This record gives sequence, structure tokens and C-alpha cells, in this order.
Amino acid sequence: MRSALLLFVFCTSQVLYAQSPQLPRPSDMKVLGLIGGTSWYSTAEYYEYLNRAVNDAYRNNTNPPLILINLNGQRVHDLQAANDWKGIAALYTQAAIQLRRTGAQGIVFCANTPHKVYAEVARNLDIPILHIADATGTAIKKAGLKKVGLIGTLYTMRDGFIGEWLKDHYGVETIVPSSAATQHELHRIIQEELEFGVFKPESKTYVLQQIEELRKGGAEGIVLACTEFPLIIRQEDVSIPVFDTTLLHSQMAVDWILGKPGIAQVRRPVAK
Repeated sequence: MRSALLLFVFCTSQVLYAQSPQLPRPSDMKVLGLIGGTSWYSTAEYYEYLNRAVNDAYRNNTNPPLILINLNGQRVHDLQAANDWKGIAALYTQAAIQLRRTGAQGIVFCANTPHKVYAEVARNLDIPILHIADATGTAIKKAGLKKVGLIGTLYTMRDGFIGEWLKDHYGVETIVPSSAATQHELHRIIQEELEFGVFKPESKTYVLQQIEELRKGGAEGIVLACTEFPLIIRQEDVSIPVFDTTLLHSQMAVDWILGKPGIAQVRRPVAK
């Protein structure tokens, strides 16, 4: 009886893969390492999307092979406040190497801001880090847009590492709120509210007002370049296309796990 059951399962699986040749066998999916914790709310969004998307692809409860390291968000914030990006790069490098040693074949930073140290971390690895701006840039290019507004943490808006990536690799111009006070308030909403799961209507209204100002300034779309903003801002809230970096990055990761062609390019940084 047991042999007959095993034969049935084997034959059924052959039919499934014959019907869906684009899907690898579950055992052949690539192992993805996630570096999360900044914040855990958006990290949970990544985890949920990755599992749901792979379940949907296989039409059953097949889950992707994921390894998660959850960083101490407060430690990262303290290093940011001290402008110690070398310290942040060291934290992410240590986490990435640990993920590599435990079987990860690729890495995702579950946030925009850590991509400021992307190159420093990637130089220490022999596996790819999927860049969030590649996922975003591919979507913007597909939409045919040339100029987008960008909001995120103070560091993402001020230091321009996401905007520069979009310009250099996709020819997309980005604009950010010009007022330092506005940038600081957006940053405060992220770090003092959204990262703690606090969703205030007045804060959402404020964010939407800043998006409208960017639209008036020529933005054809808006990049939510903080993985917390999609917790309160949806496409239906905005009159121009919204690029949810959490969702786009997660979609890129699913395609990578499943080995799908045509995903955003996985780049290696050039040593300086």
C-alpha cells in the first residue's frame, strides 16, 4: 500500500512539473538569506510575501528556503545617529557571511537604507546581494517614466544612494523634498511611529501632502524608498504611479528563488 502511495505521489509530481516547466523542483529552489530587523514590521512583510508568492506558484503549501537574521534595530539606529556607517557595514557583513555559511545562495537587505553600505558588504561575499533599486528601476523603466519623486529615511533622501543607482543604471531622475524640516519629519514618522506599528491618520495625511508637492514639482511617479511607508500608503491614495519598494524587492527575490529569467540584474560592485 505504501509503495503504491509513493508511486502515486511521484507520478503526480511528474505531471505538475510537466505542466509547469518554469518551476524548479522544490529541492532545487535557491536558498535566500534575509537580513531584517530594521524594522521587523517590514521584515515580516517580506517573509509573508515570499511565502505566499511561492505557495501560489506551486498551488500548494510549498515554501521557499529562507534563512533570516534579525538585527538589533536600535543598534543600527544608534550607529546611524553617530554617522558610523563603517560600523553598520560591519554588522551587515557579519550577518551576510553567517547566512552564506549556513547555506544562503543570495542575500536580501529587508530595507532601503542599508543599501548605503551595499558595496562594502558585497565585496566580502562570493554570492549576490539583490539590490532594491534594481527591482525598483526595472519597474519604473517598464512604466516608461523618466522622473520620480522619492521619500524615505533622512539618509536615503539626503545621501542619494538610491537615486544615484536609479540614474546610473536606469536613466531615471529622482527628486526629494527640498525642505530639511520636511525630510526630518518624514524620518521621524518612520522611526518613531511606523517602526513601532503606530499608524496615525495625521501622519499619513502629512506624507500624502509631501507626495503631492513632489508631483507638482514634476514627479511622474513616487518611490516609497522606505519599506515602512507601504504600511500606510497605497496606490489608491495617490494620483500618480506608486513604486512600493518592499513589494518590488520581494517580487525580484521570488523570481530569483525560482530561477526565472528576466529578473532585475544581480550586480557585483566594482572594487574601488
